[in-house]
Amino acid sequence: MKKSKMQKHATPSGQRRAGTQRSVARTPADFAEEMVQAYALNDRMNQLVLEHLDPRAWRAKPSGKGTRTIAAIFTHVHNVRCKWLRLSAPHLKITARLDRTRSTQKQAASALAESAARCCEMMSDALSGSAERVPSFLRDGWSRPWRPGVAMCAYMISHEAHHRGQVCMLSHQLGFPLAIQTTAAMWNWEKLGKDLDLLRR
Repeated sequence: MKKSKMQKHATPSGQRRAGTQRSVARTPADFAEEMVQAYALNDRMNQLVLEHLDPRAWRAKPSGKGTRTIAAIFTHVHNVRCKWLRLSAPHLKITARLDRTRSTQKQAASALAESAARCCEMMSDALSGSAERVPSFLRDGWSRPWRPGVAMCAYMISHEAHHRGQVCMLSHQLGFPLAIQTTAAMWNWEKLGKDLDLLRR
């Protein structure tokens, strides 16, 4: 009987083909640290956008009813982080919320850097098993609590990636597209990690 392409290259369970991947032993503490690093890298992408966004795009009004400005999107990201911290990690100092009608681009960058640091602390506590510090994750006051863990981290990063994509699209539609060097830099995680002294070799 002729083997399928999948069967032909199948390897026994638990084994990897030689030369394709290097096995790296990880402890639970290593895994927790890497999840926190991923969130920090995610915020570095936000900061890159803010650093290189044309100031004229900050409060420019997009077409369409009810469409948020870029200023409103970034302040929303920060304010949602504040809510996560207040509901899930009240032991951490919560940063001040931003006013989307008044906050400047520079103020938003500073506030996001601070709230990202607090969220990293919350993740670290949650993933290290500090149940007394982060017993559950609440994404909103009306939602059911989640067990803090990987799903929490994935949700937090996904929320920000969604809004970051909106910002990139809006800046283009408003006539102030981000430079190709900036959009390329957002995906250069090796350099982002090196800049933040995070990723290991």
